[in-house]
Amino acid sequence: MAKDYSVFDIVGPNMIGPSSSHTAGAARLGKTASKIAGKPVKEVKFLLHGSFAETYKGHGTDKALVGGILGFAPDDAKIKDSFKLAEEAGVKFEFIKKDLGENAHPNTVKMEMVLEDGSTSSVMGASIGGGNIKLTEMDGLALDFNGSKAAVVLEIKDIPGAVSFVTGLLAHNNKNIATMSTNKPAKSEYTFVTIETDDKLDQDIVEQLRKFEVIAKVVVLDKF
Repeated sequence: MAKDYSVFDIVGPNMIGPSSSHTAGAARLGKTASKIAGKPVKEVKFLLHGSFAETYKGHGTDKALVGGILGFAPDDAKIKDSFKLAEEAGVKFEFIKKDLGENAHPNTVKMEMVLEDGSTSSVMGASIGGGNIKLTEMDGLALDFNGSKAAVVLEIKDIPGAVSFVTGLLAHNNKNIATMSTNKPAKSEYTFVTIETDDKLDQDIVEQLRKFEVIAKVVVLDKF
């Protein structure tokens, strides 16, 4: 079946820099990682793979990634000054060329972050063209999220009824589950559940999830 392409797919997004893959996608990756972290980022290491590693300076990937961590959108003119603005905000950053595996997309970056409270978070993803991105890992766990739908990622204690509570809450609030996947690390008492929904969860639903004592973490992901 033929794929339908939008104008956005063909001409790319509004952006700062020469390449949608290397700047718009990079900024979006950084901004998404910062949002997933959930707290202010104080230090970040960008592990750059493939084409990102080879051309990150000349194509502005470096400034776009830092700008994204600072919360800038791909078309924000402040990206050009992101290094200076990061320094002023006390955010340390480092770029490291790294082979992230033979299955990694050429434009892949892994962002290892230290947050304001000393905790850590990591996100890996790729810029796949036209400013579009795909997340492939979060805090060491495999993830397959392309932003076509809204999603919520939950760290849930692995006890009977916990996941059923979540799905029941969504059904009660007329939220349709498009896809759901689980990932339980070995020797962990928690399961990571990724739920894609047809539309973004209302804030009151998110707050109910956060109040549920067996849920350790709630990460809301918007459509890209």
